[in-house]
Amino acid sequence: MKTLTKRFMTLLAGLTLALASLTPAQAADEGAKVVYHVDFNDPTRYSATLTSINNILNFYESELMEAEVHLVFVGYGLRFTTNDDLKGTPYEADKALLERREELKGRLQSLIKVRGVKVHLCDKTRDEVGLSKDKVYDGIQLTPSGVAKIAILQSEGFAYLKIQ
Repeated sequence: MKTLTKRFMTLLAGLTLALASLTPAQAADEGAKVVYHVDFNDPTRYSATLTSINNILNFYESELMEAEVHLVFVGYGLRFTTNDDLKGTPYEADKALLERREELKGRLQSLIKVRGVKVHLCDKTRDEVGLSKDKVYDGIQLTPSGVAKIAILQSEGFAYLKIQ
């Protein structure tokens, strides 16, 4: 009986160690990498994107997981990266954007500075309309091609998300 109990306890200890090595943080590390794509002009949809980023970061933190989140702006997304009204361009600021610009800018800056989100703007889009680099919000990195940046991140295991 003593030998049986000893074997059972050894098996139980081994099983406990094996299960402990499969913590949620380790099992999901590869899944804690996300890239969001913004190529649209709707401020409400963009606001939903910022909310989604905050929500996913909150979830990962609640699970004690490290997360890496990137946000890539392409085309119409340029509107959300500057205070310039982009007059005479396809991306010109409209009333809906002008009413929410400061709020959206503040939320983006908070994600960059407080939550560590890495933000990229397609330099091809910026250059296309002649927007000076110094008019792009602080904390936004320029990338030669936004879609290429997204493809590279996906090849590195980042999940692709785009709010509809």
